[in-house]
Amino acid sequence: MQPRWSDGYSFIPTDFAMFSSGNKSNRYQEVNTAIDKRTNGYKRRFESMQKKSDVAVNLIRNTLNQGIEASYVLMDHWFTHEPMIKSCLAEGIDVIGMVKQMKQKYTYKGKKYELKELRTLLPKCRNGNIIGSVIVKTKTGISVKLVYVKNRNKKHDWLVILSTDCSLSNEEIVRTYGNRWSIEVFFKSTKSFMKIGNEFQGRSYDMMISHTTIVFTRYIMIEWLRREEKDQKTLGELFFRFCEDIQDMDLATALQNLMSLVVELTGEAKSIATETIKSQLQQWIEQQATFIKALFADFCWES
Repeated sequence: MQPRWSDGYSFIPTDFAMFSSGNKSNRYQEVNTAIDKRTNGYKRRFESMQKKSDVAVNLIRNTLNQGIEASYVLMDHWFTHEPMIKSCLAEGIDVIGMVKQMKQKYTYKGKKYELKELRTLLPKCRNGNIIGSVIVKTKTGISVKLVYVKNRNKKHDWLVILSTDCSLSNEEIVRTYGNRWSIEVFFKSTKSFMKIGNEFQGRSYDMMISHTTIVFTRYIMIEWLRREEKDQKTLGELFFRFCEDIQDMDLATALQNLMSLVVELTGEAKSIATETIKSQLQQWIEQQATFIKALFADFCWES
């Protein structure tokens, strides 16, 4: 299990955990009692026998504590369940995930519905692959937005994407969830090109942890080089950050300020030129739309 961070272009692993079999009879060997419990080796071994959902939350918490900022946790249907959603919200981060079609019910307008029943309440599809959406409450009262999309692999089937950020549009939720595809690319790259799992042979738990750490570090370095050399948005992002402090001026204010400047400059011109400029400006104003004329209703020419 690995938490991963992405801004839509760059993608890096931030941590990982290796699990042992939950059944003691299936494990090759139990943790050596001689291992100091203060060491990372023991902590890793103890972590490997915890519940996956608990470990996932700890990995997210560790990532955030390292100063890595994120807006959403993207999950597949194995993790998009209410206890996991509550844990993520408690860490101050929203969830976008695929929902497994089970018997869970959501509250909509005071009544409880299953996913299939909510689907029948949606209007007919008019937006490509997005069927529609509905804002509901979970069993414990968490407000979520359910977006129904067509299943491209099954013509008459559909999928549901859940978002705890109900302010997002349907398109934005689907687009953001689509970033999960980077995970599959990451798995392919580390297994096929970086030889994780088969570059070395051994059953030592410490060796597997070390090897995985080295492979992930290689990937991060390669991803950093790719971003520095090929990401054309890098400098553009700096431009937009500098623009955040500049307040946008609406059209009406801009026109009024421009005309005030023209009036001021006209008053400083010679009398013959002044009359000519006044005449031309008056003609221009008369030719404009009604709402533009209204902007200049209070202007007056000083003699």
